[in-house]
Amino acid sequence: MSSRPAPRRTVITAALAVAAAATPLASAAASAAVPGRGSGRPAGTVDNHAWATFPQWAGGRGAGTRVLGGTRPGLVIDRPIGNQEYADPHTHTTATWEYATWRSPVTVPAAPATEIVVSWNAHTPAGTWLQAELRGTYTDRTSTPWYVMGRWTSGDARGDIRRTSVDGQSDKKSSVSTDTLAVDAPASGLRLASYELRLTLYRRPGTALTPTVWRLGVLASDIPDRFTVPASRPGEGAGHRLAVPSYSQEIHKGQYPEYDNGGEAWCSPTSSQMVIEYWGRRPTPRDLEWVDPSYADPQVCHAARHTFDHQYKGCGNWPFNAAYAATYHDLQAVVTRLRSLNDAERLVRAGIPVITSQSFLASELDGAGYGTAGHLMCVVGFTDRGDVVAHDPASPTNAAVERVYQRRQFENIWLRTKRHNAQGQIRSGSGGICYLYFPVRPTTRQARALSSVGVR
Repeated sequence: MSSRPAPRRTVITAALAVAAAATPLASAAASAAVPGRGSGRPAGTVDNHAWATFPQWAGGRGAGTRVLGGTRPGLVIDRPIGNQEYADPHTHTTATWEYATWRSPVTVPAAPATEIVVSWNAHTPAGTWLQAELRGTYTDRTSTPWYVMGRWTSGDARGDIRRTSVDGQSDKKSSVSTDTLAVDAPASGLRLASYELRLTLYRRPGTALTPTVWRLGVLASDIPDRFTVPASRPGEGAGHRLAVPSYSQEIHKGQYPEYDNGGEAWCSPTSSQMVIEYWGRRPTPRDLEWVDPSYADPQVCHAARHTFDHQYKGCGNWPFNAAYAATYHDLQAVVTRLRSLNDAERLVRAGIPVITSQSFLASELDGAGYGTAGHLMCVVGFTDRGDVVAHDPASPTNAAVERVYQRRQFENIWLRTKRHNAQGQIRSGSGGICYLYFPVRPTTRQARALSSVGVR
């Protein structure tokens, strides 16, 4: 279940303390640094950058790719520039694929970063896949290698690759852990000053198939090391809650154990499925034909299967969950960090649920009844006094999923970067990581709320 320690990655270690005067956020992330109403904001920088419009995609350098226009611009294969063999470590097969590439301009975040997470929204029909890579430049003017941030395809048809993160990537200054590139020794002052991205789109040779990438996002952040974060006061979201479906991961215990031990570890896809259905999307009956008809909520099994990272051997890869959500019609998704519960209140008030990542002892979150080294749940509202209304999938039944957690406790376990486990050892916290899923064409109020947390 979600309360067990994750054997491969719990929560990625966040950055150590920055210099006393952090560089103010600018441009696309400027509003993310603006204090929420009545809040005390933690220090640190969070910078979001995205490629999603025709001019943004056209500003990169394509080799064999082109940009589709229309209401949802995207990057596709035009004329492949060559063939490449890929030995899939999970199917133990080798196949040849045609490919084309696209490179972003060098991008400078609002402040140098200790961590970077890359996410994407794409359509990858059977017989296609994509690889996202990032190369950074350090503040000492040296560069990282090209790091693979994910190999993605939405399905798992015969002959397709298996979606995967890539272990063992490091240059002794930074390393990739599943889905996060992090500076190894942030206390040294070393930071990532800029980055560029490379997308490689693959298809079976001789076909007209192509992936379509609609959105490519980067979260670059430098969050201070802390066991305790400043408390916020209830803001504009108090007394408001959203009608998000309630699904328990626990009722799926023992189902499809090949996907990370069954429902016991499905907090992330279960949370994702709740929000996908809040937006009125869900798998079709044909999509669910593979699920045992005796199982309740087969769409949760479907979400687990289609977020599973075959290297991490789990369903908790952050960008893979976002990419899964974006396979549904006119939904887009990002992985980002928020800086206080006031940010979450603003989003909820605009109609956008927030899927949060946190770790805690049972004694640190009254009413949970468990402790966890890493767990996802969905913030769906706030009580009149500002406490958090969460849909917690680590509940015994669907009816028990909605919980009210004390504001101060929830905010601290979500936003901190350091904690003590049950043995008194120092472990990491997520530093405010969350998933945001929202329509391609959000309402004006939703767009303003997203902009206020640096997402455009």
